[in-house]
Amino acid sequence: MNPSNPIEREPQHDQEQDRDRADRDWIKLDLHIHTLDDPRDILDYSAHQLLERAKALGFAVLAITLHDAVFDRAEVFADAASMGILLVPAAEVRILGADVILLNVDAEEVAQLRTFDDLRRLRAHRGESLYTIVPHPFYLTGGSIGGKRLMQEIDCFDAIELCHFHRGLFDPNRPAARMAAKFGKPLIATSDAHRLHAFGSHYTSMPRPEELTAESVVAGLRRGPLRLTSPPCSVIDFVGALYFIFVEHPIRKKRFGLGHGHTHAWQLPFAG
Repeated sequence: MNPSNPIEREPQHDQEQDRDRADRDWIKLDLHIHTLDDPRDILDYSAHQLLERAKALGFAVLAITLHDAVFDRAEVFADAASMGILLVPAAEVRILGADVILLNVDAEEVAQLRTFDDLRRLRAHRGESLYTIVPHPFYLTGGSIGGKRLMQEIDCFDAIELCHFHRGLFDPNRPAARMAAKFGKPLIATSDAHRLHAFGSHYTSMPRPEELTAESVVAGLRRGPLRLTSPPCSVIDFVGALYFIFVEHPIRKKRFGLGHGHTHAWQLPFAG
C-alpha cells in the first residue's frame, strides 16, 4: 500500500481474509447451563453430551451452573480440555430467594453464602478473580430478584443476564437492559439450558485471550468488548419451553420425589 495515500483500499480478498481472521479471534461462551448432575432439577442429558454438542457448535468456554452446587467432576474438566473447551467452575446459588451465578468459584466458597452480605465479603476477598451475574432478573418466578431488590443489591453483581426466553412483545430483558445501562453493567447472553437442544443459539462472544483460563475469561468479560447472540424464540421453542416448565418437568420431579424445589424463571415478566 502506498503510504502517501492513506485512503488507498486493500485488495478485496485481503479484506475478506482479515474478516475471517477477526472472526477466528473471537470465542463463544455460554455461562449458564444445567445438566443431569443438577441436584434440584431432573434433566436427561449428561455433561459429556453437552461437551459433544458444544464442540460441534464451536464453543470455547462453558460454565455448568448447577443449583446450589459447584460442578467439580475432574474427568469432565479433563475431557473438555482435550476437546479444546474450557470449563469454568461455577454455580447458580439461591440467596434469600434470589438466584446468583458465580464464575470461578469453589464448593467451600459457595457453602458459606447465606446472605448478600456474605457475597459482598466473598467479592471483597476474591477481588476481580470472581465474576457474578444476576440471572433472569425480571421474570416472575424461580429465583428472579426483581427490579427493586436488584437496585438494592446491584453492587453484588458484575453483569446482568440477557435471558434466552423472549419473543416479540414478551421480553422482560428490556428492563434488564435499562438497568444494565443505568449502572454501567454489561449484559451477558446465555442459554440457561435445561434441555440439550436448547443449548447453542444463545451465547456471548469475546476476543480470544492469549491463554484460555478461568482468570483470563473473567478478565475478558470485565474488559470487553462483548457480542451478544440471543434470537427470539420460535413458536415451537416458546410452546415447548412452557410445556417443559409446567408439565414435563413437574412430572419428572414428582416421579423422583423431589417435590417442588427450585422453579424455573422464564415464563412471566416480573411485576416488581
